[in-house]
Amino acid sequence: MQSEQREHALPSLGLALLPILLTLIVLGVQLFYFGDFTPHIPLAIGLAITGLVGMKLGYKWPSIEQGIFHVIHVALPSVSVLIAVGMIIGVWISSGTVPTLIYYGLKLLTPEIFLAAAMALCAVVSVSLGTSWGTSGTVGLALMGIGAGFGIPMYWTAGAVVSGAFFGDKISPLSDTTNLAPAVTGVDLFDHIRNMMPTTVPAMLVALGIYAYAGYAWIDPSATSFEKIDTITTALQASFWISPWLLLPALLVIGLAIAKKPPIPSLFAGVLLGGLMAIIFQGVGLHDVFSYANSGYSIETGVTEIDTLLNRGGIQSMMWVISLVLIALGFGGALERIGCLEAIINAILTRVRTFAGVQTAAIGTSFATNLVAGDPYLSIALPGRMYAPAYRGMGYSTLNLSRAVEEGGTLMSPLIPWNAGGAFVITALGLGISDGQVENLLYIPLSFACWLSPVFGILYAYTGLFSPKASEAEIQKWVDSGEAIKDMSKIGFPDPLKGHDLEATMPPPAAVS
Repeated sequence: MQSEQREHALPSLGLALLPILLTLIVLGVQLFYFGDFTPHIPLAIGLAITGLVGMKLGYKWPSIEQGIFHVIHVALPSVSVLIAVGMIIGVWISSGTVPTLIYYGLKLLTPEIFLAAAMALCAVVSVSLGTSWGTSGTVGLALMGIGAGFGIPMYWTAGAVVSGAFFGDKISPLSDTTNLAPAVTGVDLFDHIRNMMPTTVPAMLVALGIYAYAGYAWIDPSATSFEKIDTITTALQASFWISPWLLLPALLVIGLAIAKKPPIPSLFAGVLLGGLMAIIFQGVGLHDVFSYANSGYSIETGVTEIDTLLNRGGIQSMMWVISLVLIALGFGGALERIGCLEAIINAILTRVRTFAGVQTAAIGTSFATNLVAGDPYLSIALPGRMYAPAYRGMGYSTLNLSRAVEEGGTLMSPLIPWNAGGAFVITALGLGISDGQVENLLYIPLSFACWLSPVFGILYAYTGLFSPKASEAEIQKWVDSGEAIKDMSKIGFPDPLKGHDLEATMPPPAAVS
């Protein structure tokens, strides 16, 4: 918490909710009345409203501005990833990497197994890369082309891609959000990953089952136009040199990720190799590679499916997403700076008295922060800081909290169109809701793994399953670090560490999960 936030009183609950509610109203008018799916201006208006509320509370504009830019600065690595992924999409199309993936996918896969295979492939790649955005923009883009060839609706394919890609972002030790959640809650990274398995694995298995069932029950292979598939593969061969060698840029990035190299240099290495292969194998010029990396790839094959899919990429294609991310981050930073988010969380904590209630509230708050602030990082960091005393006060491990903020933060991010994750998915996969293709938003309920995981998390909270109590070592760590329930008197929970009587606070060893 920043120094000026301690000097000024927190806003009342009503005043804290005011800028959020007004912003949602303006956003609703833009989205549903005008039918314009560009949330930038409503969020900018929300930022201005938040600034006015902050001034009413006694904050000076330079202080509010500091809060805005602090949050933006924290998320700049993600903006860098967006820029790198934009370059990769344009260059990997020109190199033939993405066309090769589409070509072999159409040759090897069948419509019945496609959705399940798409989710599984994205999951494997995402765990390896540690980035859902990189997976969605490369392998996910190729899978969209394969799905189009099979005549599968875009929103079904996008749902499978998102389920698999964000699964990896949640459990990969290379993922930034997977490292952020244990960092803000004070738990070990690999303990955090292990504790997410009871929700993540069932959610993935159920999703895999649904996609497999959909493939066999709802997709009629006889209705698939193999003439259309032949047209697509023939056009790809006519426009690109197709070879397994062209998969080397993707294998390089995966190899660097497995070797635990930093993500941005790894992605840029993929851009460089992709550009080199475009020059050698596709015969494009160096200036063309620069153009594709900046402005995206452009082609006219006469086959609508190919032209629609492959005319994309480049840094400039990411500017819509980046501008949205920056405005949303500024809005979230202003809300955090003037204490609105803290006031809302404190109000929640004064009304919940059970572990199940706190766990549900933590998941819900992460989701709500994603919804309002548009940033997955803030949705993990803020509840992770604010709810930790409640878990410590009830004697529960903060591993429960780190899992909760991942479920409400990482996994719900791609399901909110104006969130950084949702905006990227819509742009990278070509869902085109800004062009009026609103039915493509059906990918949201069809991303089964993303919303099933928090459902399992809430179920476990109420049944007591997979909800570990704090171990003696964890409690001793709280005592040694001075984190022992600093603010419990304000929210009415008992202090189990009073007098450092560890034996009195611990359940019998057999009862510890």
